[in-house]
Amino acid sequence: MADQDIPADIQALSFEEALKQLEELVRQLEKGESRLDDAISAYERGANLKKHCEAKLAEARMKVERISFGPGGEIGTQPMDRE
Repeated sequence: MADQDIPADIQALSFEEALKQLEELVRQLEKGESRLDDAISAYERGANLKKHCEAKLAEARMKVERISFGPGGEIGTQPMDRE
């Protein structure tokens, strides 16, 4: 689930790696010690990291949420078809 607006280096990150980077950016921004240009760049990267994390979570949700009903009414699961 790649988003054209998200830089390739962020798209290559796992959910955990992206979340860790996002947390670090938030800590840096909360300190308020960055120059304005650096803070804006960090905010933009953080927004992309957040979008990437949300996409990864949505992808995971799609994999586990498909529930199927058999011909006799029994409940089972099947993996979602990937686009």
